[in-house]
Amino acid sequence: MFYISDGYIDGLIGEDLQLMDLTTMSMGIEETPGLVECFPKRECVLAGVEEAARIFERCGARAEVLKPSGTRAEARGICLRARGTAGRLHACYKLAQNVMEYSSGIATRTAEMSAAARAVNPAVHVAVTRKHFPGAKALSLKAALAGGASLHRLGLSDSILAFDQHRIFADDFIALIPKMAAAFPEKKIEAEAESPEEAMGYLRAGIDMVQCERFAPAELAAFVKEAKAEFPRAVIAAAGGINAANAAEYAATGVDVLVTSWVYFGKPEDIKMKFSRA
Repeated sequence: MFYISDGYIDGLIGEDLQLMDLTTMSMGIEETPGLVECFPKRECVLAGVEEAARIFERCGARAEVLKPSGTRAEARGICLRARGTAGRLHACYKLAQNVMEYSSGIATRTAEMSAAARAVNPAVHVAVTRKHFPGAKALSLKAALAGGASLHRLGLSDSILAFDQHRIFADDFIALIPKMAAAFPEKKIEAEAESPEEAMGYLRAGIDMVQCERFAPAELAAFVKEAKAEFPRAVIAAAGGINAANAAEYAATGVDVLVTSWVYFGKPEDIKMKFSRA
């Protein structure tokens, strides 16, 4: 269950459909019954299938999900089927295709990165940031979940994470850590650190989670060993330039979380939309 409102879906439809499809109207084929079968051209992890189905249905077609988001689908394996008139199908099929292609691209990259990391550290989490394309939060986060990630932050209201941009306004950030914890006792307190010395200072001041920004793998491994010996319950995250190519190297350091936005940016999957007359 991942909530995406009808209003969001309708907004996506309105961007493309606007008022009418002039092509189907000019051809006089609006009421001709048809069928669309959707399938990936290569093996991938699917995402956005349910949203694509809702797009068809909001435009008056009938949709059937055959392979839900999170499924690893083989090439040419049908994941979604939609029935309706040519006018209703053409009103939204390209939008449905775009949603599945971009979402499945994110899900597939996430699964690739997660598999690489967990091959050497089965307990590690790949967590996605809020550095997605503006307006695409819901689809991006759902796609990352479908690929096996967890969510680092939904937004500013769900977690406390102090960056250097925050600390520049504090006279003594270390002294603020107990006050931050007291202000929101049900929340974990997290801070970004740019060196092992800085990170250990935060842990000794009572921080719950430290985010190690652009530590070299060897440096990170040494820090994790030292920090876990003194603070076994602390959560240690690695961030900054982590992707599928280096995820295993960073996971092998023993960190708990790999924080990434890499999965959001890349080539969409290729989803074929095969039309036929019913």
